[in-house]
Amino acid sequence: MSEQHFHKSFKLQDTSFNSIEALLDFSKSISIEVYSFFKEWFNKSSYVEVKTSGSTGTPKVIQLQKNYMINSAKATGNFFDLEENTEALLCMSPNYIAGKMMLVRALILGWHIDVVIPSSNPLKSIEKNYDFSAMVPLQLNNSLDEIYKIKKLIVGGGVVSNELLAKIKHIKTDVFGTYGMTETITHIAVKKLNNLNVISSAVEKSHHNTLPKNTIVYETEKEEKLRSAELVSDSFYNTLPNIKISTDKRGCLVIEAPKVSDEVIVTNDLVELISENSFKWLGRFDTVINSGGIKLIPEQIEEKLTEIISEPFFLAGLSDAILGEKLVVVVASKSLKVEKLKSSLFQKIKALKTLSKYEIPKEIYLVENFVKTPTGKINRPATLKLLEMQ
Repeated sequence: MSEQHFHKSFKLQDTSFNSIEALLDFSKSISIEVYSFFKEWFNKSSYVEVKTSGSTGTPKVIQLQKNYMINSAKATGNFFDLEENTEALLCMSPNYIAGKMMLVRALILGWHIDVVIPSSNPLKSIEKNYDFSAMVPLQLNNSLDEIYKIKKLIVGGGVVSNELLAKIKHIKTDVFGTYGMTETITHIAVKKLNNLNVISSAVEKSHHNTLPKNTIVYETEKEEKLRSAELVSDSFYNTLPNIKISTDKRGCLVIEAPKVSDEVIVTNDLVELISENSFKWLGRFDTVINSGGIKLIPEQIEEKLTEIISEPFFLAGLSDAILGEKLVVVVASKSLKVEKLKSSLFQKIKALKTLSKYEIPKEIYLVENFVKTPTGKINRPATLKLLEMQ
C-alpha cells in the first residue's frame, strides 16, 4: 500500500503540518500511543493491527485494512454531517479501535482534533467547545455538567443505563449510542439516546425510502428533523449506508459491510429486525440462561432491574442441579451490611411488577468490585470466578 497522506485542513492540537515527518515529530509530544498509531498509519503496510476489547472473549490482535478504515471514517462523516474543519475531541485511548478511528477521521476528513489524556471526567479542565466526540458511558455520566461543550456525541463500549438515559433526556448535546465492534471498524449502526422527539437528518438521508409509514416529516425550516412513534424509540439502531443486516437461525445479527470487511460477520447478538435498515438489540446469545427450560435474556431483565438497583450489577446463570441454570444477580457493593442489603433487594425485586416469575433471581451475590477489561467493560466470566472464592 502506498503511503497515506492527510487532508490539507487537518490540525492536531490546533497545529497544521506540511509533512508526515512534521506530524510524527509533533505527535511525540502528545503521547507515545498517538505517535505509535501515526507511525503505523503512515508506514507502507496495507493494514493496522488492533487489539479487541476482550469483553466477550479472550482479547486478540487483528489486522484491519487501512482502506476500510478510510471508508468507515467517510461513512461517519457523511452520516453525522461532519465536514472538514470539524472541531473534534479525542478523550479515549488510541490503543483501541474507537480512539484510533477518531484520529483516522480527523486525518481523512480534515478535522481539527485535540487529544487529552483518557480519564473518567475528560471535560473537567476543557474550556473549548467541540462539534464531535466519542465517550464510554462512564465518561458521559461524569461529564454531564460540562457536556454542553460537545454538540454531537457518540457513546459506545458499554450499555447506557436507564438512569443515565434519564439524565441526558433533554440536554442540548445530541447523544447517539453506537453498535459495532473492532471487526466492523467501530460502529455500523447508531441510535438516538436523547431528544427523542426528533431524529437527525442523518437517519432521514440514509433511510428516506424505508421509514415507517406513520413517520411524519415536517417541511419547515427545521426540515431535517422528523417525528415518529417508531423511529424515535431508543431501542432501535439505524444502520449506516452500505450496510446489509439479517439474522441467522439463532436470531443473531448477520452483517454484510463490504466497505469495511471482506467477510460476512456473524455476531452473537440477539436482535429483532425492525426494517431492512434498523434493528432492536435484545442481548447476547452466549449469555442466554436456560433455567428449567425457560430461556432468559439477562440484558432484558437487567433493563427492568435498573429501576430498583442503584449499585452496579449484572445477571448471570449459575449451575443448578434442578434447573440446569439458576438466575442470579451479582452486585458490586462495599456495604458491610450484606444480609440487610440482600434482604432489601429481594423485597424490591419481588415487588417489581414488570418481572415475570421466571425473571426473579434465585440468589443475590455481592462483590466489592467487578473485574474489568482493559477498555473498562465488565468481565463477567472473571467476575463470576470471584464468587467461587467466597
